[in-house]
Amino acid sequence: MKPLYRYNPDTDNFERFYPSIKDRLKTFGITAGISLFIGTILFLIAYYGFSDPTVENLRRENHLLETRYKMLDNRVETALKIMEQIRNRDDNFYRVMMQRDPLGLSQRYAGLDNEARYENIRKMGDLEIIEYLTRRIDLLDRQLYAQSMSFDQLRDMINQQNQRMDHIPAILPLPLSDFTLSSGVGYRRDPISGKSKFHRGIDMATRSGTDVFATADGVVEEAERVAEYGNCIDIAHGYNYKTRYANLSEILVQPGEKVKRGQVIGKVGSSGKSIEPHLHYEVMFKDIPQNPINYYFMDLSPDQYAEMIQAAEDAGRVLD
Repeated sequence: MKPLYRYNPDTDNFERFYPSIKDRLKTFGITAGISLFIGTILFLIAYYGFSDPTVENLRRENHLLETRYKMLDNRVETALKIMEQIRNRDDNFYRVMMQRDPLGLSQRYAGLDNEARYENIRKMGDLEIIEYLTRRIDLLDRQLYAQSMSFDQLRDMINQQNQRMDHIPAILPLPLSDFTLSSGVGYRRDPISGKSKFHRGIDMATRSGTDVFATADGVVEEAERVAEYGNCIDIAHGYNYKTRYANLSEILVQPGEKVKRGQVIGKVGSSGKSIEPHLHYEVMFKDIPQNPINYYFMDLSPDQYAEMIQAAEDAGRVLD
């Protein structure tokens, strides 16, 4: 250990000094404390003032990745909702119109059971976010492809069958704003007998005298008073379609007369077995009653179609 000296004024000389253990520990403690303080200050300055560029870059990349992930997730979620609306319109409008069965799940999701592509992604490292987005985008791409193919098929069929389209009941027999849907197709309580009975069409309550329109081109098959239907018009449209318009106050066409879609053929009334003015309207395909609501694709937007479906489910007041 290096010897210590201190000045002695009595002798005017530097004499060797031997500090006690207590003094030595005190000096060591002060020196260590000052060193620790200075070291801490220097570390903080270096960490916050001179941070590693690599660390900063990783922070920025992580933040950017998180932001992009949220944006992509929102966009994909929105796109999937839109795709669901398109699918519903395809199944409930276009394919009904062309008498085609809806696409099955196996067609819409074909190819998504290939786990090899996801296994390769897993081997790349910790990429759960990328895998998640890849799966969702694959789902969207598959649905868009299937839907595009479906619309292409329908477009080709429509181009080949323009004339047929004119003969498919595709509009409302009354203006949308002029009636209230009173009853839909299905079993309902008969207002006269009180018994449950299958209702073959829909009842559209409106004021007496309202114009009734032919919903497609065709030939008037019957135009006369028919028991409980009252004044009734049956139109044969060809391609296995027929429509019936009942409980009329006036008949404005004759049997054998050719009619065009949108032509006024009669007036709303309360003839036959009816408790108030309304139009009873039926659509038949191969003599089997259809739900007329599925044949309004030329008049209704998707939102109006959804409202009509809900109204038909809620309506249960048969007027004839």
